[in-house]
Amino acid sequence: MSAKINIIEVTPENVDTYGVFCIKNKKAAGYAKKLTWFKDKVNDGLKIRIAIDDSEKQLGFIETIPAEKAWRPIKAVNYIFIQCIAIFSKADRSKHLGSRLLKACEAEAREDKRSGICSMTSTGVWMADHKLFEKNDYLQAAEKDRFKLMYKPFGLESKPPEFLDWKANLGKYQGWQLFYADQCPWHEKSVNDLRQAAARHNVDLQINKLTSPADILNVPSGFGTYALVHDGELLADHYISKTRFENILKKELN
Repeated sequence: MSAKINIIEVTPENVDTYGVFCIKNKKAAGYAKKLTWFKDKVNDGLKIRIAIDDSEKQLGFIETIPAEKAWRPIKAVNYIFIQCIAIFSKADRSKHLGSRLLKACEAEAREDKRSGICSMTSTGVWMADHKLFEKNDYLQAAEKDRFKLMYKPFGLESKPPEFLDWKANLGKYQGWQLFYADQCPWHEKSVNDLRQAAARHNVDLQINKLTSPADILNVPSGFGTYALVHDGELLADHYISKTRFENILKKELN
């Protein structure tokens, strides 16, 4: 008999029980940052749902927010935006958990009279692949660099979402610039690692913390909540490790 799977909505009242899924170690600095960020953004309509089986094992999650408050460089009116969706186990992916999480969000969005659901995808790391969305009848609104903007309109009058021009400000950022937000709990470790590595190499790394969706408009990265820039060139558009940064420094400084 297959295990029963429930989809739990995480709230400020039960988050200490269920956590935020994508980081398990509650003693990690990134967990505390994400927890604070989550509690602060609930009033903006942020929601986290976790798929849990009958043994209380967490299998996957989805994070959504009204598109007007999205932490990605997109424009969409009256849509719900999916910021993250992940099913870590291949075995669990075969159970259509991703589709179940999508449908749970779609049902609520329809009840709330939203125009549709949208999300960014990528064949690269730290973002869902477009195939899950295509399988669930999502359409492609735009494509830029490694990213696709997928959407499911709920009516013919629903205007497709759009990408913003995240490259417009790239040239103005000179020197070493790191942008990050607490939206992803893994950013805290990356920022600390890069800060230490930069100090060892006598590199003046300017660290810019993003605290609102409006800040995303100035980030020269499709990922939105993370970017490493050197003299107007985007070197990383997602979380990177200390080793990866060390290799970048060797290349750029030689």
